[in-house]
Amino acid sequence: LSILQFFHNSAANMAYNLSVKVHPVVLFQIVDAYERRNADAHRVIGTLLGSVEKGVVEVTNCFCVPHKEHAETVEAEIVYAKEMFEFNKRVNPQENIVGWWATGVEVTSHSSAIHDFYSRECANPIHLTLDTTLQGERMGVRAYLNVPIGVPGGKVGCMFTPISVDVICYEPEVVGIQLASKTALSHKDTVEPMMDLARIAEATNKLSGLLDTVLAYVEDVLAGKTVPDNSVGRALTDMINSVPKMSPEEFDKMFN
Repeated sequence: LSILQFFHNSAANMAYNLSVKVHPVVLFQIVDAYERRNADAHRVIGTLLGSVEKGVVEVTNCFCVPHKEHAETVEAEIVYAKEMFEFNKRVNPQENIVGWWATGVEVTSHSSAIHDFYSRECANPIHLTLDTTLQGERMGVRAYLNVPIGVPGGKVGCMFTPISVDVICYEPEVVGIQLASKTALSHKDTVEPMMDLARIAEATNKLSGLLDTVLAYVEDVLAGKTVPDNSVGRALTDMINSVPKMSPEEFDKMFN
């Protein structure tokens, strides 16, 4: 029993030294796949893509893999999964298979068979579950690592061990989440994004205000109201020299 416990503890320590960082776009893709599932599908599964570095699995993308679950067996479209990965590799060559995901709150009897396939696609694949049933009014996210248990030299089994998982965001993702979160406090189901022309107008107004500040500074220096600062003068000169010289016609053509 002590040998078995030691064997299990060694595997568990490996799991506890691994953590998962998942981006919001992955969770949105999983929810979207769940909403588009077939009427007879109890859950949806798919492939997780990302990178592994220094004990951290960063999940940046995913896709759905069609499958059917029966009482004793599970059928997944393996060829489709491999083709989808190859297609994604052309667009995002830095993304590799890091594991697989499933909707639901628990690891099922079919999870080991599915995990066995991903074990052949990458080393130490993780398993991510997303609670799309909103139990406890939360969309719980959990991550697991399948660790071996058993007696050395004897029969070895496996067990899904929970590992740390956090949601992280890049700056563009933060902007998107803030826009999406506005519907939570609104009676509307949608929020209209700002039109391109409105964005340009907003940026132009901001730029105009900054130019007014610069002009006021220069005029005060020329009038003797402000002590000149050589560093500011050099910065303004560099800024002016960095502006491309073009005619109004060329600017209009580039702008449109």
